[in-house]
Amino acid sequence: QVQLVESGGGLVQAGGSLRLSCAASGSISSIAVMGWYRQAPGKQRELVADISNSGVTNYAASVKGRFTISRDNAKNTVALQMNSLKAEDTAVYYCNARSFTRYRYDYWGQGTQVTVSS
Repeated sequence: QVQLVESGGGLVQAGGSLRLSCAASGSISSIAVMGWYRQAPGKQRELVADISNSGVTNYAASVKGRFTISRDNAKNTVALQMNSLKAEDTAVYYCNARSFTRYRYDYWGQGTQVTVSS
């Protein structure tokens, strides 16, 4: 149905920046919201940011003002620009696509590791 592929993770020093990208393919028209989640070791998965088809964005309080989510409809991609990175941002970041066409269903990318060193 929908396939998601993330890229852009890596190792960065605190205060640095990374840009994550997620490319969607398949039944793109079924996607209502796309976003990024992250999961750090020993912690539950949490929403980082998402963006609706109309462009409305939502951010976790911990990243607001530092991260920016954007979407390119023509390319079916969503990106997460991460600035002023902190060690606490270290996690596996997952691209998410949410559909409500038949029932709520979440599609997930494979995840990309972001490591922020102090």
